[in-house]
Amino acid sequence: MALTARIRTRDGWAVSHAVVTVTDMTGTQVLRAEADGDGAVRDATALAPGAYTVIVTAVGYAPVASSAIVTASGRAEIGTVTLARQGGTELPPPGPWTIDPAHSSVGAVAQHLGISSVHGRFTEFSGLIEIAPDDVTKSRVEAVIRAASIDTGNGMRDNHLRSADFLDIEKYPEITYRSTGLTAAGADRWTVHGELTMRGVVRRVDLDLAYLSTGSDPWGGTRAAFRATTELRREDFAMNYNQVVQAGVALVGTTLKVELDIQAVQGDSLPQA
Repeated sequence: MALTARIRTRDGWAVSHAVVTVTDMTGTQVLRAEADGDGAVRDATALAPGAYTVIVTAVGYAPVASSAIVTASGRAEIGTVTLARQGGTELPPPGPWTIDPAHSSVGAVAQHLGISSVHGRFTEFSGLIEIAPDDVTKSRVEAVIRAASIDTGNGMRDNHLRSADFLDIEKYPEITYRSTGLTAAGADRWTVHGELTMRGVVRRVDLDLAYLSTGSDPWGGTRAAFRATTELRREDFAMNYNQVVQAGVALVGTTLKVELDIQAVQGDSLPQA
C-alpha cells in the first residue's frame, strides 16, 4: 500500500467516516481516500517521492493537517492521526447504547422540614441512548421509569409517595423522558433538551450532562459512563400536596434535585446474564 493511516478519537475509537486528502507542494490534490469501519486508510495510488501535505477531515471533528515525506519506495506511512471533536467536546462512539439499570441509579433529593434532605431512588427503569454518527447534536435518549419502584428507605413514606398526593401510580404507572436535542456546554459537558412526562403532565426538562469515560467490562462489552442533574418543581407536575408544620415550615420542599448516574452498554440490548 502506498498510503496507510489510522484515524482515532482522543479516546482511541475509530473514526470510520474520516477522509484523507493528500496535496503536493503546489497545493494540487493528488490523492483522496476514505477510512474503513475500523478507521484505517489504505490506498495503493502511487506517489512520486517528495514532500506532501496530508489533511484529515471528518464531520463533527476539527481537521488536522500535517506534512508527509514519500520515500523512494513510493510509500507514505502516516501512522495514527487523532481527531478532536469540534468545540473540544467528546461523546462515546456512534450507535446505540443501552442503559444498564443494575449499574445505574436514578435518584432525587427533597428538603425535609427545611433543615435536612430526604434521598430517594427509583429501582426499576430502562433506556436507550443513540449517539449520532455525523452530527452529534442529533443524538437522542429515551428512558422509562416505573413509578411504583420509588424507594426512600421508609415504607410508610414510600406508600404516600405512590398515592394520588404525589406520583399517583394507579393512574400513571410510568415516568418517561424523551430528548429533543443536545447542545455542547463545554469540554465533555452537554445540555440535553427533552420532555419529561409524569402524572400525565408533559414539561420541558433540560439535563446537565457530563460524559465521564468509556471502557471495557469483564463480560466482553464496552461501557460508557455519564452523570446528569436537573431540578424539578413539584407543582409543575400537579403534585401540590403539602403540610405546614410549626412556624410555617413546609414538611416537604417544593423542588427536587434529580441525580442520574448512568452506565450504558454498547449495543441495542443488554448482554444475557
